[in-house]
Amino acid sequence: MPTPYRALFAAPGSKAFSAAGFLGRMPLSMMGIGVVTMVSQLTGRYGLAGALAATIALAAAVAGPQVSRLVDQYGQRRVLRPATLISLVAAAGLLLAAHYDGPDWVLFVCCAGIGCVPSVGAMVRARWAALYRGTPRLHTAYSFESVVDEICFIFGPIISIGLSTAWFPEAGPLLAACFLAVGVFWLTEQRATEPAPHPRERSGGGTALRSAGLQVLVATFVATGAIFGAVDVVTVAFAEEEGHKTAASVVLSVYALGSCAAGVVFGLLRFAGAAERRWLLGVCAMAVSMIPLLLVGNLPFLAVALFVAGLSIAPTMITTMSLIEKHVPRAQLTEGMTWVSTGLAVGVALGSSVAGWVIDAAGARAGYGVPAVSGAVAVVVGFLGYRRLKRPAPGRGGSVGQHSEREERHVA
Repeated sequence: MPTPYRALFAAPGSKAFSAAGFLGRMPLSMMGIGVVTMVSQLTGRYGLAGALAATIALAAAVAGPQVSRLVDQYGQRRVLRPATLISLVAAAGLLLAAHYDGPDWVLFVCCAGIGCVPSVGAMVRARWAALYRGTPRLHTAYSFESVVDEICFIFGPIISIGLSTAWFPEAGPLLAACFLAVGVFWLTEQRATEPAPHPRERSGGGTALRSAGLQVLVATFVATGAIFGAVDVVTVAFAEEEGHKTAASVVLSVYALGSCAAGVVFGLLRFAGAAERRWLLGVCAMAVSMIPLLLVGNLPFLAVALFVAGLSIAPTMITTMSLIEKHVPRAQLTEGMTWVSTGLAVGVALGSSVAGWVIDAAGARAGYGVPAVSGAVAVVVGFLGYRRLKRPAPGRGGSVGQHSEREERHVA
């Protein structure tokens, strides 16, 4: 591991909470695609499978910010454990209903309950922020966490789709639930690195979404999430049309591998320009990278195209976390990070649902039009909101990167 990344773990407890966060985030890449694989195998209905995955994402979009807001007020341990138990009970209900051919409405109710899952990535990033706020290491920490996210997306789909197709249909979502339980309960056992809560009377109440800059980030990432959701569902269907459904997990992992590689390199760099410009460039790159998917003809070509498309993901997400620090009060940082995840979740819901219906109506190749259109929408929203991103919230005069540069000049 390069020296800047190794230096992150000099802080006591950092290795343990990072490892717990890795396990707790595995369901992010496993549950949705696992439900798609499970339901498509049991029923052959991609429209239903996509709608159920969309329900999980939408429920997470509704519940996630509320859970994180409570975390900011009362602490991670007191809030995450009850929320996780609700999600686990709902996941058990989904697996039983799917296995015993329960009615569709039961499947949807259970998927809504799964959406209570906490945003583990935001919890871990909040711990890094508590350790390294205002130093160059925070940029490296956010980069490392983006790499961890992509590692989850490299191995998560392989494990989930592979188990569901090679063992039994419910195996992927079942293992995702196990990862969630172990990761969250291990993380919340670590009290020494838990950020101090900010009770409502001290933080002033209200929601972090009042920030105009955060609104732009969330709106843009709704469209970005639609890219991710559509690509997942369409790739599974395309691989099945090609006669190699199990290869879908490998192809989606290549997509994440491109993002992972870019994230590693990005974390080693230091930037002097405005973070807003880098963010908008990243959004544009993600949109342009969807165009080659419209020309896909076979799985090897698809894998190459998705690897190239993945190169823009992690740098854009890392820059987004820096912008959240600029536009959200410190007492609402976890909630602010979760709102961006919520935007992604809403987009995933829309993208996977629309893609599922397009596949059922016109086939998998036509489905790749959904991420292409979503990318164009993300660019439009990003340009329209760019001026808001250039105005920091009151009392937040600079981004993490700018704080880092001041710190380096002071040290020098």
